[in-house]
Amino acid sequence: MSELQLAPQTLCASSALAEAGDAHLFEVLDLRDAGRTAPAFVVRIDQQVRGYLNRCAHIPTEMDWQPGKFWDIEGRHLICAVHGALYEPHEGRCVSGPCPGAKLQAIRVSEADGQVCWYPDERFQPVF
Repeated sequence: MSELQLAPQTLCASSALAEAGDAHLFEVLDLRDAGRTAPAFVVRIDQQVRGYLNRCAHIPTEMDWQPGKFWDIEGRHLICAVHGALYEPHEGRCVSGPCPGAKLQAIRVSEADGQVCWYPDERFQPVF
């Protein structure tokens, strides 16, 4: 197996993520899923960035109703357009819908010096 990449991966400028606005989409290699590419996203809520796999915890399907559109009409919850599950954005926990208490798979992200980055680990690796 090749060496794991652990260096932070720049996703976008901080200014590209508006509060409860459109997500920035990206892909990762999911080493627990035979190294297949998996869609992921990062959003801003309460002036913090949060990253998740773009997979509903109910049935693993992409959640956005249009590319990068994850918020419910009130901008309070992330919503699965397929199943209607509502997730609180801070921890990714389902608060309403077919999978109460289940969580979205978090991806470690941070923000510094005007950039949003994600951090590869033993499960999620960059797509080259």
